[in-house]
Amino acid sequence: MGLGHAHNHDHTHNHGHGHAPKDFGRAFAIGVVLNSAFVVVEAVFGILSGSMALVADAGHNLSDVLALLIAWGASIAARKPPSGRFTYGLKSSTILAALANATLLLIAIGAILFETLHRLFDPVEPQGWTMIWVAGIGILINTATALLFMRGRKTDINIRGAYLHMAADALVSVGVVIAGAAILLTGIVLIDPLVSLVIVAVIAWGTWGLLKDSLKMGLHAVPDGICEEEVRAYLASLDGVEEVHDLHIWPMSTTETALTAHLIIPQGHPGDAFLHDTAHELEHRFGIDHATLQVEQERDGDCGVCC
Repeated sequence: MGLGHAHNHDHTHNHGHGHAPKDFGRAFAIGVVLNSAFVVVEAVFGILSGSMALVADAGHNLSDVLALLIAWGASIAARKPPSGRFTYGLKSSTILAALANATLLLIAIGAILFETLHRLFDPVEPQGWTMIWVAGIGILINTATALLFMRGRKTDINIRGAYLHMAADALVSVGVVIAGAAILLTGIVLIDPLVSLVIVAVIAWGTWGLLKDSLKMGLHAVPDGICEEEVRAYLASLDGVEEVHDLHIWPMSTTETALTAHLIIPQGHPGDAFLHDTAHELEHRFGIDHATLQVEQERDGDCGVCC
């Protein structure tokens, strides 16, 4: 602290790890193997049977395999300890993984949509029973994979994304089964590309949510579920606190949130117990597990360290 500053600067860091991501390595491995095998089977039968709905679903499942691999890699990287260059470790890799997955899904949507539109103008009669049996297998595989991630869906947005992707895939496969049955009953071949368009719409809807949330995280927006005004009001209500300024709340990863704030306390440093209790309450009330609080006796508007 420069001698020219009239106020005092003290810091406390509370790095609780109650929200650290759990190890889902086995779930990722099983999910990748099952879905990779199914992508091959579905794509081959989709091409042989002339079903664009099956090919579309295979493309979606391929993007999900890549998404699982990226999420798996990010979850491993997030466990790396901090270093001199990466002082927070590689926790934010989970946010980059979400952005990468959204990009992959957009590419898949474009490819599927292109081929689907081609089939609308030049329809090919698919084999309804092939669609039903292959998509039926997809229902079983995607449901089983979703169940692997069910226990972590409420505590880790990355795991929740994997769970929702697999659950949505199961529903999409149900749509393909319905399309196959409808073709068998009516003989209308346009049902296949129309169902494919519905699949594209479902993927696009989920992709938009993933892209929006990952972009907000990448731009260090206050995480969903945390109200900046409520956090500010809580800090301002603490004994001795006259003002709160330079409050920042941002996601360190898809599971951990950080906060920094300056507290003006004219009486001076309130003691370590005050800082420890405040950090504990921030975690308990708001899920903020990395809190850094700076105590000042008065505010200097020209203070460079307060920016």
